[in-house]
Formats: sequence, structure tokens, C-alpha cells
Amino acid sequence: MLLSGGFTIAGLIVNVIVVLIAMDVHEFAHAYIAYRMGDSTAREMGRMTLDPRANINPVGFLMFVFIGFGILGSAPVNEARMYNRRWGMVAAVAAGPISNLLLAALSAIPFWLGLVHPSFFDVPPKIVPTWNMFFTTMVSFNLILFLFNLLPLSPLDGWTIVAKLLPPDLGRLWESYRTYSYYAFFGLLALSFIRIPAISYIIGPPLGFLETLFFHLDG
Repeated sequence: MLLSGGFTIAGLIVNVIVVLIAMDVHEFAHAYIAYRMGDSTAREMGRMTLDPRANINPVGFLMFVFIGFGILGSAPVNEARMYNRRWGMVAAVAAGPISNLLLAALSAIPFWLGLVHPSFFDVPPKIVPTWNMFFTTMVSFNLILFLFNLLPLSPLDGWTIVAKLLPPDLGRLWESYRTYSYYAFFGLLALSFIRIPAISYIIGPPLGFLETLFFHLDG
């Protein structure tokens, strides 16, 4: 599905811009925090940059814009090079979703100041996007990425975060189920494509709560 505006030129423009910003910042955050933790792999590969050409898979990007899912990028992170393998990895992996939460907060400032309003019920423009559409999509998409990537399923960030936060013995046990986690993850995606929004049921309640805060809907 499209993120915003339906099948219109305005919607495509907004989707392209929002996905580029959100995913580029997400991958840069992984790379930068990994570097601060001692791992310079991404920097050495020219991937510690906000240039989307270095961070985003073009085919996956187009898939995400048009159908709502695609492999957009993967920052190279090597925990063996970190000062502290456990906590360095937690910080580097968590940096991606946290960067999306911060982007959502920044994009929500115009709503808090009353400069724009959520475009949920606006008639989508055909060609020229509105600021309401852009900022609404920026907030919603980044909140979705934040919550989605924290799901404890491989290959999402949440899987690795849980693995590193658990005591070593439990962490190794957790990792032994990685293959089954892949099956569960792609099974949830498959259900979404046949119009059984399993993932939406999981992240829907926290997403609704965060949107109420970020869009200032209680004001």
C-alpha cells in the first residue's frame, strides 16, 4: 500500500521524500553509533553518510514506496570491533529505531505549534503535496518504523536488542531460534498481503497512543 495520498502524483512525491529521509537517517544512526562504540566498518566502506546512494537499496526503496514493504538498506556493523561487544551492539542497533522516533518528534513540532493539522481526513491533492500531508506522513511513517523495528523478530533490530540484553546463556538460547523467527516474521508479512493485518494488530495500540501525543490530538 502507499504511505500517503493514494495513487496520486502528490502521494508518490511525499512517499519518496519521507522514505528517503527516514531510512537514510535510520541507517546513518546505526553506522555512526557503531563508530562511536569502536566499530569503523561503515566509515571505512563509505557508509557512514547521509547520502542515500550509499545507504538505500534502489529496488527495495521502490518496492517500499509502491507496496509498503522492501529491504531498504543494512548498515555494516561488526560487534567484534567494538570496545564493549554487548553494550556497544545494543547502542548501535537501537540507534536506528530511536532516530526514527526523534524524526517523528521533530516533524510533530508544526502540529504542536498549530501551524498544520493532520491530513487523515483531507481530500488528497492530485499533483502538489500539502504541508499537512508531508508532516502527517513524516510523523506516522517514522513512528511505524520505530515500533516495527523493535519487534523481537529476526531480521529486525528488536531481535538483536533482546539477544544482547539477555544474560549470555539465555542470549545463546534466543539466537538458536533465529531461523524460526525468520519464518514467523515472513509469515506475518504474508498475512498482511492477504489482508490479514497481523502486524497492525501488534503495533496498532502503541502507534495510536503515540500518534495521539505527536499529533496533539488531545489538545
